[in-house]
Amino acid sequence: MIIVAAGKGERMGGPPKQFRNVAGVPMLLRAIRPFVAHPDVAHVAVVVAPDVAAAPPAWLGELRGGTLSVTVGGSERRQSVAAGLAALPDECNIVLVHDAARPFVDPAVIDGIIAEARAGRSAIAAVPMSDTIKEAASDGRTVVRTVPRDALWRAQTPQGFPRAVLAAAHAAGEPSLRATDDASLVEAAGGTVTLVPDSATNFKITSAADLALADAWARSGAEAHR
Repeated sequence: MIIVAAGKGERMGGPPKQFRNVAGVPMLLRAIRPFVAHPDVAHVAVVVAPDVAAAPPAWLGELRGGTLSVTVGGSERRQSVAAGLAALPDECNIVLVHDAARPFVDPAVIDGIIAEARAGRSAIAAVPMSDTIKEAASDGRTVVRTVPRDALWRAQTPQGFPRAVLAAAHAAGEPSLRATDDASLVEAAGGTVTLVPDSATNFKITSAADLALADAWARSGAEAHR
């Protein structure tokens, strides 16, 4: 299991977003907990920036050791996942990858991703698109067309893979390819990816508005009653 937490969160300004509190609990800690508690997750590799690895926050330092390790990531997501992959014990034959900025993962979705990976299939948590999708012209303002949404899904994490498939996809991809998720690398290498239906509550925090929504969601108690 790899949790990617090396980003700087520059769009929000201030300290990296994954270390900000959501209803009094660090976002990264919320992302870690469901995996550490899952009976089928043997090891969690948390990938962070070099300065964080050198001096982790107290709560992360206390978790380190045993089934959780902290390793240094790179400037790009792809480099960070590769570092996490290298940090996993050899006996981890399937690998899940999760964004630290998604603090509300559902354990049932983890179950579904693991089941697919154990069956030899790459899989991603995803939500079918419900909004009307417009394609814009190069000016970013003029609508070119309305895109049919029936077959469109919004990719989320966790994403799960047989370890050999994920390692081969990382090795095969062009170094210049800036994949926004690991499924993209598997697809580029000719692999097939399965969709596991997820909930919109497993949203990614990228802005101050997202953080406020996450804080309200956690404080409402709705998270505990999904």
